[in-house]
Amino acid sequence: MFAKAAPFWLQPVQNTIIMDRQIDKKVLQKEKAVRLGKIIGGVIGFAMVVILISLLFRPSVSLREVSVSKVDTGNIDVTVSASGKIVSAFEEIINSPISSRILEVYKKSGDQVRQGDPILKLDLQSAQTDYNKLLDEEQMKVLQLEQLRLSNKSNLSEMRMNLEVKKMEVDRLGVEYSNERYLDSLGSGTTDKVRQAEMAYRVGQMQLKENEQKYENETALARANERVKELELNIFRKSMAETKRTLEDAQIRAPRTSVLSFVNTEIGAQVSQGTKVAMIADLDHFKVEGEIADSYGDRISIGSKAIVKVGREKYDGVVSNLAPASQNGVISFAVQLDEDNNAKLRSGLSCEVYIINSRKENVLRLANGSYYIGRGSYELFVMENGGNVETGGTMIKKPVRLGDCNFDYVEVAEGLKDGDIVLISDIGSKKIKDKIKLTK
Repeated sequence: MFAKAAPFWLQPVQNTIIMDRQIDKKVLQKEKAVRLGKIIGGVIGFAMVVILISLLFRPSVSLREVSVSKVDTGNIDVTVSASGKIVSAFEEIINSPISSRILEVYKKSGDQVRQGDPILKLDLQSAQTDYNKLLDEEQMKVLQLEQLRLSNKSNLSEMRMNLEVKKMEVDRLGVEYSNERYLDSLGSGTTDKVRQAEMAYRVGQMQLKENEQKYENETALARANERVKELELNIFRKSMAETKRTLEDAQIRAPRTSVLSFVNTEIGAQVSQGTKVAMIADLDHFKVEGEIADSYGDRISIGSKAIVKVGREKYDGVVSNLAPASQNGVISFAVQLDEDNNAKLRSGLSCEVYIINSRKENVLRLANGSYYIGRGSYELFVMENGGNVETGGTMIKKPVRLGDCNFDYVEVAEGLKDGDIVLISDIGSKKIKDKIKLTK
């Protein structure tokens, strides 16, 4: 095997003799300078190629594809975020007031109904028969009361006549007593007759008082018995009125003008008392039902202002109801919207809810975005000096600490300064280490 010759620039410079003549030193130095120039040129060229390749393969994004935000100083209404859903301002369940079965259905879900419109028909034959029996029973109670009144009137009338007769008898005894006393004063009577007449008169008076007391007691008793019967009749009539109302309610009708959101359309189905057969909702006014993690329970209260985001639309509101206890790690609440009849609102739409609980003034802030998931440390790409939003430039990853936020802004606690331009879009699909090129 032949030994590999060393590169020409590494070969030692030797005195070369051509045709027995020695080459001049100046020529040798010139050749040496040429070789050194070639070496330096190759190194520079190689470095330029490496730099060019690194520039060509450096990750870059277009300003049209991402969003950037400029750090500024301002106020932040601190909020906590929650999830929510747009629902009708009110929903009313219509239950079957009796155990029956469905005979006919007049409306379907989604229909507009006015107050009094029939929704469905229940089998009311048995209930109607029971109500007719109550009508007959009422009539019987009325007749019984009238019978009692007539009986009392007859008894009291008889007692009153007997009392009048007794009064006349006592008057007669009094006259006889007076006559005996007069005769005794003339000497034609006797003391025994006077005493007998006096005794008979006094006994008659006592019997009269007894009869008068009996008459008063009997009158009071008759009035009490009539009052009891009247109360029984009134109680029965109230119970019957409730039965009549139940019977009317069993003719399932819309209690107010609204939209029918549910109706049981199974004709022939048995429904027990209290079973839901229909539901109506007001689709002209809406509210928000939301849920928030119980760890934020101390940052929400009734009366707290709220911002509701539905798509790109924002609506102001206030927390109107708050569940007293947490269930499965969340607390339920309701938001009353200031503009609850907006034409763009629809029942069932998902929304984001931001509850305002405090205010921070004159703080560094950054536009909110999907990058923010809560207080803590982040690594964000920040524009190097010389770059701007219009022309682009190089962005360097920097550690940043962020604080509270609201719907629009995030508080910058550390790592950025006023005027910094920050990339706030998600570029996780790109393999980026420390730098990124932002192109126009």
